[in-house]
Amino acid sequence: MNNNTRVFKMAFASVYPHYVQKAEKKGRSKEEVDSLITWLTGYDLQALQQQIDVRCDFETFFAQAPQLNPNVDKITGVICGYRVEEIEDPLMQKIRYLDKLIDELAKGKAMEKIMRK
Repeated sequence: MNNNTRVFKMAFASVYPHYVQKAEKKGRSKEEVDSLITWLTGYDLQALQQQIDVRCDFETFFAQAPQLNPNVDKITGVICGYRVEEIEDPLMQKIRYLDKLIDELAKGKAMEKIMRK
């Protein structure tokens, strides 16, 4: 995981449509994607939309997130060849948590299971 800076500076708004597209291709909805993002970050839908509108980068997106979900440590498994629970950089770990949630959604997992309830 070298070159993390490039990922951190990517606009969240430029990646967000890919999350939605990945979910919708598998019969899931934008609303479900938004639910997962708000569950993870503590943003409400209005604040999430504001972050998309101002095109903040991932670093700012997570820095301004109201509160990371307390169950975030229950997100485990492999995404992009890395075990999310073993990623040392805190920001990269948060980004991969989000990737993992969207991946599970696209694979048809129930929302309650994805949200670790």
